[in-house]
Amino acid sequence: MIKTFFEKLRLIIKDRSLSRKILFILGAFIVFRLMAAIPIPGVDTSSLQQFFNSNQFFGLLNILSGGGLSSLSIIMLGVGPYITASIIMQVMTMVSSKLKALYHEEGEAGRRKFMQYSRVISIPIAAIQGVGFLLFLQQQGAISVLAPFDMLVNVIIIIAGSMLLMWLGELMTEFGIGNGVSLIIFGGIVASLPSAVSSLLFTFEPAMIPSYLGFILVGLVIVAGVVYITEAERPIPVTYAKQV
Repeated sequence: MIKTFFEKLRLIIKDRSLSRKILFILGAFIVFRLMAAIPIPGVDTSSLQQFFNSNQFFGLLNILSGGGLSSLSIIMLGVGPYITASIIMQVMTMVSSKLKALYHEEGEAGRRKFMQYSRVISIPIAAIQGVGFLLFLQQQGAISVLAPFDMLVNVIIIIAGSMLLMWLGELMTEFGIGNGVSLIIFGGIVASLPSAVSSLLFTFEPAMIPSYLGFILVGLVIVAGVVYITEAERPIPVTYAKQV
């Protein structure tokens, strides 16, 4: 197995096109981690960290955001709004005949327009999720009460960060390898996994089992959604396009 790994690694190094794609993915991961370290204005990181350490469920959700949620970074929502918008659009194809025709019968131009609708819908979803998280954290005392103007500024920053991360994922899809959204989720989980696992092992109690089960359920739903979106975004085969 080790010999096979080094043989494949040698082939990757020799293939300049593939090497450039892998380097682009690595660079995108670096940008992603840098954005995850930039908090929104007016955040008390000490009290916020204490809240996430005491709340196992939100601590586990923090893993899926790549650590951006615990620091209330500009990408605290991750690619969640975009995934939610994409799922909504896929469901809407079963309700609206126009959307179904746009996605299945108008070729690549229709699919691009369909995905543009998903991007637009992800903006209000990001706003709703951002306001909801901030209000909840205020009620829990994890952050100080924000003035209306400060709340507006932070929500705008959260929306912009989510859209920036969505754009980064699309660049990874276009110039890298695989689906960019899936890679971002994978990178976030891997980045937070070591510290999260060690923390869970040291603080494990039988009463936490429901939280663990809830996390597993959320993870399965997200993975299923990502797989569904990835399959839906694959180009239509030429033979199928001719038949349509």
